[in-house]
Amino acid sequence: MAPDPAARGTPPARLRVAVVGSGPAGLYTAEAVIKQAGAAGITAAVDVLDRLPTPYGLVRYGVAPDHPSIRGIADYLRRVLEHPSVRFLGDVCFGREVTRGMLLAGYDAVVYATGAPADRRLRVPGEELPGSTAAAEFVRWYCGHPDADPAAFTLDAEAVAVIGAGNVALDVARVLAAPPAAFRATDVPEPVLAALLASRVREVHVIIRRGPAEARFTPRELRELGEVPGIEVTVDPGAAGLDPDGVRAPDGLPDGVRSPDGVPVADGPVPDGVPVADRRVRQNLAVLREWAARPAPPRPSAARRVHLRFGWRPVAVLGTDRVTGLRIERTRPPRPGEDAHGPVGTGEFAELPVQLVLRSIGYRGVPLPGVPFDAVRGVVPHHEGRVLGPDGRPLPGEYVAGWLKRGPTGVIGSNKSDAAETVRSLLADLAGRPRGAGPTPAQEPGPPAAGLPERLAAAGVHPVSYREWLAIDAAEHDLAAALGRGERVKLRDWDALHQACGH
Repeated sequence: MAPDPAARGTPPARLRVAVVGSGPAGLYTAEAVIKQAGAAGITAAVDVLDRLPTPYGLVRYGVAPDHPSIRGIADYLRRVLEHPSVRFLGDVCFGREVTRGMLLAGYDAVVYATGAPADRRLRVPGEELPGSTAAAEFVRWYCGHPDADPAAFTLDAEAVAVIGAGNVALDVARVLAAPPAAFRATDVPEPVLAALLASRVREVHVIIRRGPAEARFTPRELRELGEVPGIEVTVDPGAAGLDPDGVRAPDGLPDGVRSPDGVPVADGPVPDGVPVADRRVRQNLAVLREWAARPAPPRPSAARRVHLRFGWRPVAVLGTDRVTGLRIERTRPPRPGEDAHGPVGTGEFAELPVQLVLRSIGYRGVPLPGVPFDAVRGVVPHHEGRVLGPDGRPLPGEYVAGWLKRGPTGVIGSNKSDAAETVRSLLADLAGRPRGAGPTPAQEPGPPAAGLPERLAAAGVHPVSYREWLAIDAAEHDLAAALGRGERVKLRDWDALHQACGH
């Protein structure tokens, strides 16, 4: 018997949604709510919450400073924040200033979009030594994240190992090896610029456990590394896999691990491959073969060198009180029928005399207080964006988007389509709520959405508004003008950010 249409509900005439996280996933979600709700004749209002006083997430704190044009995606996201139905509430931490229950009581729906801020570990001896850390920490440092310790990286190491096979690893290697003076015109904070100018780094080893065809670099990023003045890039001419014929490439990564707009995504494990046919892999191999064919100069011809070491994996970080080296093992692909989930060690070892080790092997989400979490995958369990409870059933009014939903995969376009899927589920759920099934979350006792800032203010919490973020933005432009340093210089600590916005 067909369901009675009269027994079905309709979405509310006014929809109130809270989005936790103001990076690309969160802002694409806000945009999707406004567009899809509007198409359905619903007036929607979206509050975008972030624990930082600044919006844009990885667009602001994950893109290398020498890629300012790539950050143009922020111009698009800015238009989302300027929509009259979208409100930015910065400096509000989920689980501290606001709780899950508070949001569920005040909104028709809550969407979690806090990304994947935790890094994956090497799980090798010596990883905890001083001088061994996540590349993500280095990225946050040079991008001026307020949580980063300005003294965390003195760059007094002469040799550095970067472990990873994606664009984030290349970004880190390039920043370490590029002429320091080039960063004067970028937005790096003053302490970061001082450290780069005083850097003693001369050798950067990029350790890649798989072969060249399986690396996740994009051709543009790879070529750019070789075009930086003062950098000599070396590739072992004997590296297995430089010949494209018969090599297998990673599946499902036609655009590498950086979006067309340049926002970096994961450097995580590479899935099983398919015969090489895609343009990206062939272009990478062409660049690498050209570099490998260069005759070795009798003496170093550049100020700094970057060595791309394919087919090696780290097995131990060496040192007693701090890092003094990295022990690596040559790898080979698993043979047919061999029970292995990745490259296999050959028993051939080497030691690199490095004083800094930066791992860039992937990211994972972190649990949010009270929200279901899959600790194995590092994501919130979901079905088409609907958060699933312990019994596998959707939790009313709770949704997830972005890396916290699907893991750190895909390109920037994936975040947009991902958000659209989540919002479709959200609207379908509201439309499908049976009449008489009880009030929507926004009708239950608790603070209405319009009163959330007032309730926070009563508790001594004053969210940073979009207008106040613009004051931070203006202060950073003013600082750059005062220092004679390009268009912007980031305010890197919490006090400076709060002072700039009047908090």
